[in-house]
Amino acid sequence: MYEFEFKRPGTIADAVAALGAEEAQALGGGQTLLPTMKQRLAAPEVLVSLSGVPEMQGVCMDDAGRVCIGGATTHATVAAEAADNYPALAHLAGQIGDPAVRNRGTIGGSLANNDPAACYPAAVLASGATIVTNAREIVADDFFDGMFTTALDDGEIITEVKFPVPEAASYQKFLQPASRFALTGVFVAKFPGAVRVAVTGASEEGVFRWTAAEEALSADFTPDAVAGLAVSPDGMISDLHGSAAYRANLVKVLTKRAVAAC
Repeated sequence: MYEFEFKRPGTIADAVAALGAEEAQALGGGQTLLPTMKQRLAAPEVLVSLSGVPEMQGVCMDDAGRVCIGGATTHATVAAEAADNYPALAHLAGQIGDPAVRNRGTIGGSLANNDPAACYPAAVLASGATIVTNAREIVADDFFDGMFTTALDDGEIITEVKFPVPEAASYQKFLQPASRFALTGVFVAKFPGAVRVAVTGASEEGVFRWTAAEEALSADFTPDAVAGLAVSPDGMISDLHGSAAYRANLVKVLTKRAVAAC
């Protein structure tokens, strides 16, 4: 590891100010950034840790009945504190990585990084969540812009994520056993009059909504509703862990499992 300056502000305002420095980078749990720095694939001169900002931590309910999670909240905390109000989200958080990762990684860091196989993007997109930053609020459908790319501007940080709570929801993850990332993962959320289905780990473009399944499940919320559907392998990830066709089939299989679990 090379030398760099480390800052740990105590407020959102101080964090934003620190990120105004040239070559400054926000640091959440560091589960992706630090290994990247060790490999010299990233070389920020200043790391601004968000772990010391109390107003960016914790899980609560707002007046609209949404589960609100601070951007610097760890996966382990989400798994423990969201269980009563949004069990599917808590279950997802409890499957991320291993205990060491869950106790360091944060929801804001995961969403800002937008790894194409990360779990949280599927929950955010399927839930129709709102990403709150120091500058604005961004609806989930406008946040994800492709692999490792989001709508965040330079120096903008995720301070909170607000999740509407569906009538029923389930996250089904076919994990890659070495990394515990999703080889493919599907989050199904049933709201009054509509169903949202979000897929992670499968597409070269990152997380996406399977709209054909949403339409079918909105009319008939049973596993059989997607039996006649097919997902095209075009644009799907193909690597040593699974072909594009394999991942495309997993999308359908996991969607059916998620609906059955609901």
